[in-house]
Amino acid sequence: MLTAILVIALLVSGIGLMLAWLGQRWQADGDSLVEAINARLPQTQCAQCGYPGCRPYAQAIVDGRADINQCPPGGEAGVQALAELLGVNAKPLDTARGEVKAPQVAIIDEDRCIGCTLCIQACPVDAIFGAARQMHTIIESECTGCELCLPPCPVDCIDLVPAKRPAMAPAPISIRVKAA
Repeated sequence: MLTAILVIALLVSGIGLMLAWLGQRWQADGDSLVEAINARLPQTQCAQCGYPGCRPYAQAIVDGRADINQCPPGGEAGVQALAELLGVNAKPLDTARGEVKAPQVAIIDEDRCIGCTLCIQACPVDAIFGAARQMHTIIESECTGCELCLPPCPVDCIDLVPAKRPAMAPAPISIRVKAA
């Protein structure tokens, strides 16, 4: 019995050390150009730019597959910030991808919600809380106002209202642990 416990402890320790090493080896470079671009995007994850979220759009800009003017939630200020970062001339916002809107959040009319969960599946930031055949609600502090929950709702119980917070989400904080 003691041998089994010792073997399991050694295996767990070995796996832990390997995971710690891999975490250091493949740690995301917080200073990379992709991360710098991503930090200047509004983090709405709305896909209006043609990419599934802000990080893939930032990668596409670096790869030369996307232009800096494809983010309607970022507006002209976002285009200007990207132009300054990249050292290129600013361009007018591509209005074919959408228009600049005031910050908004979704709300669910609880009397009309049938609990279909389609809005939960569509939300890119997990701001909708609920269960099948139960009323859902929006976590307002997490909602980016991307509007992706509107089309799948079969009873039209989701409305958009002006947000009580700024349009730009704070940039994520990267924490690095220094090896001893």
